[in-house]
Amino acid sequence: MDDLTATVAEATERYQESLAERRVEAEAGVAEVRHGLASVLTDEGESAATVVDDLVAWGERATVATAGPRYFGFVIGGALPVALATDQLVSAWDQNAAMAVMSPLAAVAEEVAGRWLADLLGLPETTSVGFVTGGQPANTTCLAVARHHVLAAAGWDVEARGLQGAPRVHVVVGAERHATIDAACRVLGLGAPGVVVDADEQGRMRAGALDAALAALDGPTIVCAQAGNVVTGAFDPFPEIVAAAHRHGAWVHVDGAFGAWAAASPAFRHLTVGMAGADSWSVDGHKLLNVPYDSGYAFTAHPASHQATCGSSASYYVMGGDEAPRDGMSWVLDASRRARGVVTYAALRHLGRSGVADLVDRCCRNAGRAAGALAGEPGVEVLNDVVFNQVTLRFGGDDGHTRAVLAAVQRDGTCWAGGATWQGRAVMRLSVANWSTTEADIDRSVAAVVRCHRAAASPGDPS
Repeated sequence: MDDLTATVAEATERYQESLAERRVEAEAGVAEVRHGLASVLTDEGESAATVVDDLVAWGERATVATAGPRYFGFVIGGALPVALATDQLVSAWDQNAAMAVMSPLAAVAEEVAGRWLADLLGLPETTSVGFVTGGQPANTTCLAVARHHVLAAAGWDVEARGLQGAPRVHVVVGAERHATIDAACRVLGLGAPGVVVDADEQGRMRAGALDAALAALDGPTIVCAQAGNVVTGAFDPFPEIVAAAHRHGAWVHVDGAFGAWAAASPAFRHLTVGMAGADSWSVDGHKLLNVPYDSGYAFTAHPASHQATCGSSASYYVMGGDEAPRDGMSWVLDASRRARGVVTYAALRHLGRSGVADLVDRCCRNAGRAAGALAGEPGVEVLNDVVFNQVTLRFGGDDGHTRAVLAAVQRDGTCWAGGATWQGRAVMRLSVANWSTTEADIDRSVAAVVRCHRAAASPGDPS
């Protein structure tokens, strides 16, 4: 065991130290890795040292440097050193965070971290929270609670009676909502969102159109708003949306996977004005908080509905009771679960209020730096208002050229950016979400993007 621990510790240190300079795209592709890893399962097994050594070797060549300072795809943050170290402790402890009796440490860490998170994000003091794996389960959990709450208000117990024969639940979304909202609705038996409200050129839901749509509905209703569009970074107008929804008796859910973190920064808090008036919020920890996978948070302003949705009982359960620390499984849709709240606790305690704000601010400043530099290059267009940490780019005014630049940037390996289709046009997305990204990393990445753009514009030019 000591030799294995030493091997892993050395490999971890070596990998972390390489992130600042290593090629961002993986050196080995799927076919090569499959050939290397998909061996026949032996009868007798192999030594632990052999297995670990082999995985270490492939990890050097077949991982994308998503934890590094020049990865700008999919709004993925890195791992703060204190969070990475704590995550290794959590694996060593191997705690099941389902019930307080199974792990007092996990229970209290979630209790404290949840209170800190709600405070940082400006949410109501009585907010409940479930620690989940990411944005998708956070949206699913929140919308499950919303489903319970609006049906209960209509006199229907969905937990006891299911959805057959239940009043129809109207789900109202913006035209540019994230795909995880639709996936959550499918999982919960709500079907595809029935009302899609028009969005403006930045992807913000039009509040006036929402009010008109709600006026035409009758019965249980859930409105899904957004803090941080995944392409443009835009924020919905929360004061108007919340007011309109509540005027019509609707539940308001905010998908705040990365954008909700704006509330923790005095410089960007204005983007979230009115957000706290909603009924539920989903947030990702592995985005701007920079804790390792997996980490997400499902918040609601209605703890009784939250617990009624997620809670369960069995004769062998030993639940904490009112005076004991929280039982984690009472607030999520899974039972056996990793003690992931400990890592969030460590990150927040280490950073403090100013540290979280500074982390958010640096990511957003770096996004603005990249946008400003690229906007000055002929043939490069910044399509979005860079209000947060997202930059939306188009090259040569042409889909083909844009896609060629995107592919070239990914092959180049200096940085990694993702693509998307925005309002019918191919674009490149730069999502700046890593604690370790410096201005030098931004400048180096901008130079690589410009180099690839110029080469795609003049493919016959050897320079």
